[in-house]
Amino acid sequence: MESKLPPITKSRLISDLKKLGVSPSDTIMLHASVKAIGWIVGGPDVVIQALLDVLGEEGTLMMYVGWEDSPWEASFSIAEWPEEWQKAYREEFPPFNPVTSRANRKWSILTEYLRTWPGAYRSANPEASCAAVGAKAKWLTENHPLQYGYGRGSPLAKLCEAKGKVLLLGAPFSSITLLHHAEHLAKVPNKLVVRYKVPILQNGRKVWVEVEEFDTCGNVLPDTEEYFEAIPREFLASGKMRSGKVGMAQSYFFDAAEFVEFAVKWLERKYAN
Repeated sequence: MESKLPPITKSRLISDLKKLGVSPSDTIMLHASVKAIGWIVGGPDVVIQALLDVLGEEGTLMMYVGWEDSPWEASFSIAEWPEEWQKAYREEFPPFNPVTSRANRKWSILTEYLRTWPGAYRSANPEASCAAVGAKAKWLTENHPLQYGYGRGSPLAKLCEAKGKVLLLGAPFSSITLLHHAEHLAKVPNKLVVRYKVPILQNGRKVWVEVEEFDTCGNVLPDTEEYFEAIPREFLASGKMRSGKVGMAQSYFFDAAEFVEFAVKWLERKYAN
């Protein structure tokens, strides 16, 4: 293998994470692009292990993992399907199971790695599901509301309550899930609400339940895609983000509650009237 780029080892990752400000006992929500980090000696597992080594026994690592097979999109088009398809879908679509349902690798290849990590906990809201490992993992993920799963009582709300932090490892600003929490909290009119059905387990049986939440697929408020970029960039300009390289990845580290407060005020200034 010929390359001018250095190999990225666990010891290199640990050193870079510490320089960025990651400390023992931190509670961190991670968004990561493994590809951006570079050639990692030992593969993607090494990224998680390096973080856990820095965080120590009192620290916690969490990711937004969702559900690989979520029926979100299908639920809005099923009425247009052939009757045979509709019947098969309703009868045979497997229920969400926090223990076995796959994480959505669209958010990062590391979502499934963390979900299956020894000792991991995973929240029971199918679409807004989070997985965590460490001292606060159980508390962060338990009792995740099925309705408005990015709002109060969610792992995102608890991350802020725990004075947690967000770590972007080569991931774009648009991946910051906490912005959905800010959308929920912001006191602005005309937020778009969606209702859809998901299959979950209740007393060992599959039950289709209706879920209501703000439309997190880029339609909560006008110009959603634009403010998912604008808010983090203005927060960065305010000096409240630490930045640096982890491996080859441009990375950012910041306080979760401060970011949500900043984002809520930003949204209310723009959309309150």
